[in-house]
Amino acid sequence: MAIHHVTAPVAGAAARTRPPEPFKERAARPPEPGPVRSGRPPEPFGNRAARPAGSRAALLVLADGRFPAGGHAHSGGAEPAVKTGRVRDAATLEEFCRGRLHTAGLTAAALAAAAAAGLDPLVLDEAADARTPAPALRAAARRLGRQMMRAARAAWPSPELDALAAARPRGAHQPVVLGLAARAAGLAPLDAAYASAYEAVSGPATATVRLLSLDPFDATAVLAHLAVDLDQVAGTAAEAAARAVREGAEALPAPSAPLLDITAEQHATWPVRLFAS
Repeated sequence: MAIHHVTAPVAGAAARTRPPEPFKERAARPPEPGPVRSGRPPEPFGNRAARPAGSRAALLVLADGRFPAGGHAHSGGAEPAVKTGRVRDAATLEEFCRGRLHTAGLTAAALAAAAAAGLDPLVLDEAADARTPAPALRAAARRLGRQMMRAARAAWPSPELDALAAARPRGAHQPVVLGLAARAAGLAPLDAAYASAYEAVSGPATATVRLLSLDPFDATAVLAHLAVDLDQVAGTAAEAAARAVREGAEALPAPSAPLLDITAEQHATWPVRLFAS
């Protein structure tokens, strides 16, 4: 344990209360990697004055795997990847999750951030359809969106959520609903991007624990190794959403993962499977 020598203050001088060195402000830390260097996205996302006090904790609820949004029943493409041998241990799981994060994960995170920024969710739902060529994945996204809508309306009642539920009774795409839920909870677009990006990797990691009997500690380590990638993807998604506010939904990214699309269609035909998608 370090021992700090304390000198008694000179009589008549104001005692200074500077904390010892390890407790200095975090401003001294080197900047974290990623496109959003300041930790908050550009305007109009940076102004959080309108958020309810303490609402940042809602991000913990939204990103919690126990939030009843139905994600536990979907593997995010991990089940067919395990069957074909492309995911067989922690190292290959990390490779799979990193690829998914920078493709389908970025697309979803940008849609969620745009919805949280206030773009028309019906326009975003059409944009999500255009970015999801596989019918099996479109159907899964809408089922997940319908379940997310039920949970979000219970947690954060909102006229915007009600309007989207009425317009899409069979479910809107899950990232759009997630972003609108984040908006209802008083969260910023960057928060929505983080929640969506994290879900893109936490779902496959959790599914692989069941599919391979992978050690849960190893699966958690995979998620920890992806932290920098999550920062980058969430920041890029929030910046794209900021452009979409000015330029329209066409400004949102649309990276593709053809192998995920192909295996999703194959997986949908399996007579016996552990996960819905």
